[in-house]
Amino acid sequence: MTRPGAGAGRPRYLLGAVSGLVAACAGLALAELAAAAVRPEAAPVTAVGGAFVDLTPVGLREWAIRLFGTADKLVLALGILAVLAVVAAGAGMLALRHLPGGVAVATGFGLVGAAAALSRPEASWLDALPSLAGAVAAGGVLYLLVRAANRPRPAGAPPKGPPGTQSRGATWAMDRRGFGRLVAAVLAFSAAAGVAGRRLGAHGSAGATASRARFVLPRPAVPAPPVPAGAELKVPGLSPFLTPNRDFYRVDTALVVPRVDADAWHLRIHGEGVSRPLTLGLRELLDRPLVEHDITLTCVSNEVGGPYAGNARWLGVRLADLLREAGVRPPSQGGRADQLVARSVDGMTIGTPVEAVMDGRDALLAVGMNGEPLPFAHGFPVRMVVPGLYGYVSACKWLTELRLTTFAAYDAYWVRRSWAQQAPVKTQSRIDTPRAHADLSPGRVAVAGVAWAQHRGIERVEVRVDAGPWQQARLAAADGNDTWRQWVWPWEAAPGRHTLEVRAVDRTGAVQTGERAGTVPDGATGWHAVEVRVRPLPEGAGRPWS
Repeated sequence: MTRPGAGAGRPRYLLGAVSGLVAACAGLALAELAAAAVRPEAAPVTAVGGAFVDLTPVGLREWAIRLFGTADKLVLALGILAVLAVVAAGAGMLALRHLPGGVAVATGFGLVGAAAALSRPEASWLDALPSLAGAVAAGGVLYLLVRAANRPRPAGAPPKGPPGTQSRGATWAMDRRGFGRLVAAVLAFSAAAGVAGRRLGAHGSAGATASRARFVLPRPAVPAPPVPAGAELKVPGLSPFLTPNRDFYRVDTALVVPRVDADAWHLRIHGEGVSRPLTLGLRELLDRPLVEHDITLTCVSNEVGGPYAGNARWLGVRLADLLREAGVRPPSQGGRADQLVARSVDGMTIGTPVEAVMDGRDALLAVGMNGEPLPFAHGFPVRMVVPGLYGYVSACKWLTELRLTTFAAYDAYWVRRSWAQQAPVKTQSRIDTPRAHADLSPGRVAVAGVAWAQHRGIERVEVRVDAGPWQQARLAAADGNDTWRQWVWPWEAAPGRHTLEVRAVDRTGAVQTGERAGTVPDGATGWHAVEVRVRPLPEGAGRPWS
């Protein structure tokens, strides 16, 4: 037998959850609108996400990169929104029983966003305002919605609603129509605030977009030679020699890509051993001679055989020339600083050995990538590119400051998170085709891929099948020592399951190690291997290569 009124709690708490979710929408929309007037990094989801990345253990971060790839930032944002939804629903249900407590939970999440915003690099007190505004809005809306859904009943008034939906002694009543109108009004406000925030954000970045559209790459004083005709092997499935900008990997901590106005950009060079500090705008930087150079970049998070490597033609100013202009000498010549700390507009710091920057390699402050201005996602208007070093110690994007110091005196962002201070790129090779677990026909198969050892160059690539003898692959023409080289090896594939492995030898004679190591602290090692299946020949068929 069902107790009268036993089901009344369920719809009531459902309305509480709806109230919490609607209040969260209002708070988030108002916060995003306020962030458009402050800066995008001050938005609550962005600020909390950035703080989460800062606090995430290295192992968990590397796992996320392996699992989600370049979609890790989207997954993080969705996860934050999911947590917000759960907390908001819980706050709404709590508010039905204890209104001050529910409102406190709703506003508390906004206070977390404010604290996260203030913890970000380059933060000011203004960065807390969007989350605080959102907290006040969420708390206020939740109060109004719960009051509408839980309106006190006048003394002696008969219960409303269908028989069996009101428990004896109930002291609450629900104005469904009034509650619905209030929910609709709040959602309409949230939508309007969201649209306004997007438009204001777009307007705020319009100057940056326009400045990039106006920017015409200067002609290089030292153009790169044409890519050798034999550098591009015509093998289906093989990575192109020059990686298109749209396909170039992106690994960084920016949940919102900074959009920097080139007309307002400036670079400051200062610190130990700098006798002539410099502050340059973009036009002043471009007054220096520009050089063009093909360079392969690699992320230290790249697993053996991973996708986080790309090759591009970069245009920029030689960083060594700029440092000499500021009076800097490398340590080998008596210089006081051995570390160059680059700072991004979003506060990221990357430490690079001064000796590596000034040893003769084409370390650049790049403004162009594959014949066009840097894309925003790759550092417009200016970024660093240093061949031979992993990106986390060399490739600062959205550059705004260069400070000379020592490794003993300062640890950059990633070094404080268990990564090595100095990280030259390790010799690596990768099989692009056939893919792992491919189902192949017997006969001749082109096994092909790329190999890299930036600033040393690739001398030889070898392939073996099922742990057999190493066979030398054919190398594509080299385009200097700072780019990857394509390679191909013709394999006479027999039916069965097989394991293909590859290794490279750099131009110093060092053989790529087969010892497996993870990415932390200074890059992965090991031979890339793929397992494939070669289908058996149909009965009575001859060998295709006979």
